[in-house]
Amino acid sequence: MEITERPDPPTGIRRLLFRAPIHLYRLRLGWLFGGRLLLLNHTGRVSGKRRQVVIEVVEHDRSDGSYVVCSGFGPKAAWYQNLLATPETSIRVGTRTIPVTAHPLDTDTGGDVMARYAPRHPRAAHRLVRFMGFSVDGTVEDYRAVGRHLPFVRLSPRTP
Repeated sequence: MEITERPDPPTGIRRLLFRAPIHLYRLRLGWLFGGRLLLLNHTGRVSGKRRQVVIEVVEHDRSDGSYVVCSGFGPKAAWYQNLLATPETSIRVGTRTIPVTAHPLDTDTGGDVMARYAPRHPRAAHRLVRFMGFSVDGTVEDYRAVGRHLPFVRLSPRTP
């Protein structure tokens, strides 16, 4: 695994494209994404305003209903920082809204999550790590190393 060049969060037209799925969720079309994407509601740590972002689901544990997501732009991503400040929030998966609590994962657990994700979604994993500024040889150990460099969060359901 090699770190090539970490991307900056999108701006301009790229930001609009990244945010397009939010509008589909607002139109109640989140079911189009199946279980691969979720809409994360979060509170701005400075503004206190309600914010939203659509994120890929890295892992879903059906036994406890939790979802694991990753900040591809690193620990400085606004949504990630907002979750650290206010971990109680909600997500929408398909048409269901679920109250959750965010729990950051340690680096070893993040590495394990990425090592499980890559074999399940090999093409997506390869494109994602390249987009996030990593070069991998395709082995599970290389993906595990990438996962240790990225912040992962488990979103655990809570009773409202």
